[in-house]
Order: sequence, then structure tokens, then C-alpha cells
Amino acid sequence: MTRARSLAAACALLAVSAHAQTGPAADRQAIEAVVRAAYVDGVHARPSGALMRQGFHPDFRMFTLRDGVLGVVTLDEWAVRIDKGAAERKEPPPEVKAEFTRIDVTGNAAVVQLQLHRGGKHVFTDFLSLYRFPDGWRIVAKIFHLHGN
Repeated sequence: MTRARSLAAACALLAVSAHAQTGPAADRQAIEAVVRAAYVDGVHARPSGALMRQGFHPDFRMFTLRDGVLGVVTLDEWAVRIDKGAAERKEPPPEVKAEFTRIDVTGNAAVVQLQLHRGGKHVFTDFLSLYRFPDGWRIVAKIFHLHGN
């Protein structure tokens, strides 16, 4: 009977350990890593369409609101703009600071609220939506508020 209890305890410990690696804290860490690499770095700190594509889903959409008109930008359109801007840039990108003010996760869905600063100025409050796919978390949508410069 002692062997059976030891085996049961070991199985329970493995289950707890596995949950700790895939639980809420691990999800938040994985989400933050994807957002930092693909969005903070790929769009702002080290602009690169290739970096963006590593963390954005191919069907990603960014919604813009200008003068009451809703616009839509695809990943391909945005990545081309990012690459073009990086190629034309003469000076290094400004210092970028990102503050994760909220990461909400429910099952395979997540929303990130991010405060983005460039060159010491608060530029964007971003709301990024992510889904967990078999290969990991991917950014699927973005809306934002552009702060006055």
C-alpha cells in the first residue's frame, strides 16, 4: 500500500508541476514575450516585418479610428510599411518603453493593455487581442489610442 501511495503522490506532484508550467503565470509570460518581440521590438524598437510575422497571426487586423471613420490594416500592409520606414530611417529608432498595464487570459483568449512610450513621450495605449494556437500565442487584432505628441 505504501508503494501505491508513493506512486499516487508522485503523479499528483507531476500534475501540479505540469500545471505550473502551463498555468496562468506561464500564459502571461508567454503572452508578454510574444508582444515584446513581435510588437514592441518588431514595430517600435527594432522595426522589422520579419519580427512582426513571428508573433502576429497572418489574418491579423489593426482597426483605426480617424474622424469617426473605421479603417482596417492587414498584417501584410503594416509589415510592408514598417520595413519601408526602417529602410528609409537615417537615425536610430528612439528609445522605447512598454508598460503592460493589463494582461487578461481566459482559456485560449487573451487581451493585453499596453502603454507605449517613444523618446520619453507617451505615444499609444494599445489593446492587443491574442489567441493561443497549437504553435503558441499570436496577436490577432489591435485597437489603440494615439496620445497627443
